[in-house]
Amino acid sequence: MSKPTPLLPESDAREAALFFVVAALCFLAVLAALTARGTYTAAKAWSAQVEGQMTVRLMDTDRRGVEEAAEIVRGLDGVASADALTQEDLEDLLAPSFGPGGIPQGVPLPLLIAVETMADEPAEPDDIDAALAARGFNAVAEAHSTYAAEARNALRTLRMAAIGIVLLLAATAIAVIAFATHAALLARKDIVDVLHLAGAEDGFIARLFERRFWTLGLKAGAAGSVAALAVTAMIIFSARSAGAQSYLLPQLSLDFWDLVILAVTPVAAGLAARWAAGGTVSHSLKATL
Repeated sequence: MSKPTPLLPESDAREAALFFVVAALCFLAVLAALTARGTYTAAKAWSAQVEGQMTVRLMDTDRRGVEEAAEIVRGLDGVASADALTQEDLEDLLAPSFGPGGIPQGVPLPLLIAVETMADEPAEPDDIDAALAARGFNAVAEAHSTYAAEARNALRTLRMAAIGIVLLLAATAIAVIAFATHAALLARKDIVDVLHLAGAEDGFIARLFERRFWTLGLKAGAAGSVAALAVTAMIIFSARSAGAQSYLLPQLSLDFWDLVILAVTPVAAGLAARWAAGGTVSHSLKATL
């Protein structure tokens, strides 16, 4: 007994093209979602690193004066530690800005004090400025939290842009599937007419398309997730091999929630494809009545 011909072919060139498009959209959506997650991780890590820290910049003094100023700051309420940065510390701090050649000879280096404040009752920059001014020092204390807030705002904007890209790609995938479903329905119009004459309801025909595109969306979403996983793993491996890490860039880590995104994407793609196919078929069949 020969196998009956399905309403939709198991595989053809058009379905292969649709599979590739949906898989590519899922791939881009996953990367955008991981980038959104990475920006949150970067903002959290960088903020945790600089919160409660200050830099005191001194003018019109020498190295001995910096040590004396650091001792004054250490004695203030709300200060956990205060250390004068040495010449080597400043060179290490500024070396990335000058490239592999290092800091040129003769470039004047600032006199700085690194301050760590207490978490419960931190000292304020104005208090440090006033205490040093009272002892004859010309100094300016700057809290790193100000820069942390600016970095968080910038990363929040990037995160919202990444989420917007995910939504745009999802809408594009739904539109592509709806168009493909409508084209497949028109190509099988004679079979649909026969089903109607046999007493099949619109819901039955819609479910045939739903099952077909649910499978396609599930497979395409899985392919996109696997490709995104491979690319993300390569990026992480390359960054760790190079030994370079910037807290101001998205931190890709493949942690628990990243893996959840990768696992949920195929299911979300299948459900979106099923919803788009069923809705398109139902609407088209009603429009022809």
